[in-house]
Amino acid sequence: MQDPRGLPAFAGIPTFLQLPWVEDAEALRQAAPDVAIVGAPFDVAVTHRPGARFGPRAIRAASDITARSFHHLGLRIEPLSYLNVVDAGDAMTFPGDIERSHDAIRAKLRGLYDAVPNVVPFVLGGDHSITYPAASVVADHHGRRVGIVHFDAHADTANESWGVSLSHGTPMRRLIEGGYVAGKNFVQVGLRGYWPPPDVIQWMEAQGLRTHFMTEIEQRGFDTVLEEAIEQALDGPDRIYLSVDIDVLDPAFAPGTGTPEPGGLSARELLRAVREIVLKVDLAGLDVVEVSPPYDPAGITAEAAHRVCLEALSALAYRKREREGVAK
Repeated sequence: MQDPRGLPAFAGIPTFLQLPWVEDAEALRQAAPDVAIVGAPFDVAVTHRPGARFGPRAIRAASDITARSFHHLGLRIEPLSYLNVVDAGDAMTFPGDIERSHDAIRAKLRGLYDAVPNVVPFVLGGDHSITYPAASVVADHHGRRVGIVHFDAHADTANESWGVSLSHGTPMRRLIEGGYVAGKNFVQVGLRGYWPPPDVIQWMEAQGLRTHFMTEIEQRGFDTVLEEAIEQALDGPDRIYLSVDIDVLDPAFAPGTGTPEPGGLSARELLRAVREIVLKVDLAGLDVVEVSPPYDPAGITAEAAHRVCLEALSALAYRKREREGVAK
């Protein structure tokens, strides 16, 4: 699907890739998208720097790429020749209210599935607390046969943060405790820094989480760790939900985030990892979170998040082309 107007990226309304904005249920049914972009503009659950509520808008507006010019050079594919993608708008979140905002995200995704049961949602955050409502709806839709691959500097497995159980530091614990995903089907990559404390690490180990710290990546090499993470992701689940906290990147590549942690992945490593995972694993859904435009003066953090989505779209299109054995 290409934009027939051929507008440059800086013109018109900034939907994702200038794709059609389709929110109405009947219009969604008629469009029958393979992938729908959904915004979750919410950051009330952060514990440090705010601003991720503006993340979906910044990610949509990032780059000079439009649907008309989207050609993945590495895979030699024009993804929108194979995938029908729409921008389905934003969940109607509520400033200052975590529970109502999470419910709004659930309602948005349930409505999307009601209209298009086979759609793959790409959720633009927002702080990382939005993964709890988003991934829980995706898991329920697929009979809780979904694993999670989680790129992050932080484990986000606390029981609470400053007394808040729905913080951006707790979503993975809520998902596991709620039975939406088994601990052994939870693969984490890129953890580093000085949190969480030993008791949280012990809880993670007791749940069987597959956790790959940056120290392991340094010692064994990124390729080896990534290959192992993909094998672990395929150990049981039918599909994978991919959650990317942009702070998994070193702040040199992503300064615009709420809790930057030096010593992370490069943008090249993250984009290749997303591409390789989606090429090898059935994707149920994806979120990219914690882009905070107020701390991103050059826009490079939003660009990186935007490219995470493009890599996943490109890999989905490549798989569809290979599966159908067609060339367009």
